[in-house]
Amino acid sequence: MPLEIKEVDAYYGIEKVLESVDFSAAQGELLGVIGPNGSGKTTLLRAISRIIRPKAGTVLLDDRDVMKMKDREFSRIFAAVPQDTTVNFEFSARDVVLMGRNPHLGRLELETGRDMEIAKTCMELTRCWYLADRPITKLSGGERQLVIIARALTQEPRVLLLDEPTSHLDINYQIEIMELLKRLTTYEGLIVIAVIHDLNLAAQYCDRLVLLHKGGIAAVGTQEEVLTSANIKYAFGANVIAKRHALTNLCYVSPVPASSKRSTSTGNKTNATIHLICGGGEGASLMHILTDKGYGVTAGVVNLLDTDNEVAQLLHIPVVTEAPFSAITDDAFQAHLAMIQKANAVVLCSIPVGFGNLRNLEAAEVALEMGKSVFVLDANGIEDRDFTDGEATRVLSKLKIRGALPIKNQVEMLEKLNHVQEGGC
Repeated sequence: MPLEIKEVDAYYGIEKVLESVDFSAAQGELLGVIGPNGSGKTTLLRAISRIIRPKAGTVLLDDRDVMKMKDREFSRIFAAVPQDTTVNFEFSARDVVLMGRNPHLGRLELETGRDMEIAKTCMELTRCWYLADRPITKLSGGERQLVIIARALTQEPRVLLLDEPTSHLDINYQIEIMELLKRLTTYEGLIVIAVIHDLNLAAQYCDRLVLLHKGGIAAVGTQEEVLTSANIKYAFGANVIAKRHALTNLCYVSPVPASSKRSTSTGNKTNATIHLICGGGEGASLMHILTDKGYGVTAGVVNLLDTDNEVAQLLHIPVVTEAPFSAITDDAFQAHLAMIQKANAVVLCSIPVGFGNLRNLEAAEVALEMGKSVFVLDANGIEDRDFTDGEATRVLSKLKIRGALPIKNQVEMLEKLNHVQEGGC
């Protein structure tokens, strides 16, 4: 049966911190709770773990109200790992883990051999048994976190709650802890609810996500449903690109700096507009660099699903687009030329060229006829990007003969563009 959080409201004094929070977590599921600071993530865990009592709504496990469970029964079912795992006494790691057996012991009852064996098993599961005799105060943050998780597992819970278990840890411990949580759900069948501040880490390991904003649920569902640019903008106020990683096929989030705002404030604004002939993500970094330097930027022709189009939208860069998997139409080509006509210089990025976008090279030819300065990035590498049986290579060679300037890298390009002024080069 699932753990159900049903229309929960929670308060600190008279201040409402959670409002109508409603979701469920299934057995064997790793559920990530994400959201900005102050959105109610820690309060949500406190409400589930009965540290605070909801003023409205219920928390159910197997259709039972967890608020009505006896303390000892609750502690055998629910275990929590707090955000601050500092222990100030010189206990050994083994003794700290054994504290997790308290809900299973009677008053004044000492641990038995079975309790010792359970503690050892949990330390082996979290790969920290080698720390058993070390003082907890002498462990690194990552080592201490593994010990505290082992202590929680020694309670033999069905539900494990963790508040930012990977914060302030090196990446090796972040991965080790998230891999551990995944094993606990997959092989032990635990319900794991973890507050995670790293969105990409949450996407990598969590089965589903709950996005909180101002004490309410902004989104809940799979990574694809929750980690969208619109959702992140709404909850965090940040511009991001949300994509699927080509290797893992999982969502990842990349921040987009407010480059144009920075350039205006630092007085770097120029009157020159640079047009990028791009696609395949080859123009994205240049859009950031050029806007940061204060240039006006336009771009085209790219397909609607291209990374270059997404970055252009986020940076408010005018862009000519075409339907995905479609050849450049006459309308798009003419709109592209109209945009080039208004630019002071044109940069042909190192784009892959197929028959569908070959007209982008034709647009560069027209730009030369207009008297525009045309810069060609990575001009000598066209053979590896030519999927037109050599036609793109021939067109690019003609461009260089007619005056297009080959540029080796972005640094050289910026040096050349420093001479670009309004009205030409």
